[in-house]
Amino acid sequence: MASLIAATLCFVAIHLFVSGTGLRGRLVGLMGEGAYTGLFSAASLALIVWMSMSYGPALVADSNAFLWQAPAWWAHLGGIVMLVAFLLGVLGMLSPNPGAVGQAGRAAEAPRGIQRVTRHPFLWGVGLWAVFHLVANGDLASLILFGGLAVLALGGTISIDAKRRRKLGAVWEAYAAQTSNLPFAAIVGGRQRLALREFSWWRVVLAVAAYGVVFALHPMLFGVSPTGG
Repeated sequence: MASLIAATLCFVAIHLFVSGTGLRGRLVGLMGEGAYTGLFSAASLALIVWMSMSYGPALVADSNAFLWQAPAWWAHLGGIVMLVAFLLGVLGMLSPNPGAVGQAGRAAEAPRGIQRVTRHPFLWGVGLWAVFHLVANGDLASLILFGGLAVLALGGTISIDAKRRRKLGAVWEAYAAQTSNLPFAAIVGGRQRLALREFSWWRVVLAVAAYGVVFALHPMLFGVSPTGG
């Protein structure tokens, strides 16, 4: 359990206290944008591997306590929630996004596709995935892993908004006024509309295919059905 705690804390810390603060600018000034990005990406990947390798042993450790029992109906939401998470995550990762690294300049462009739904689709995809698994599992190890990822992903949407506002000023304010952090909030509020024709078909197909593969292989890979059992 100690290994999982350390890995999760390190992963959250480098994003909140390095990438999300002025320290990032100082490091970029010292080593350059390319070197910083490469080093940060390598560190993030190493910590994800560490977290993944620590989670299995933590699940079967004596110190792993069950904290709550999710209601039976929660598992049946998995299919729908995960499909939405995959769509947000894959479309957010593969589509142009002013909130993504190196794409801040796109804030001057009109929102298109998944940006109309939320400014931070990838992070919301990760956040939905993490929150669903956190509630479904209900044990201490899952609280540490999925809770840490949920806090980082959903808190990251606020952190990125603040960073872009400081950097871009009125340009970001204008972009934010046309979009929303919370998925569909701008559409429901009448500040935006859903334009399905702007969604690249191959990105949608890839997201649905990835969802289908994980859904089908979930019992074999993780020992539990995605719909419970």
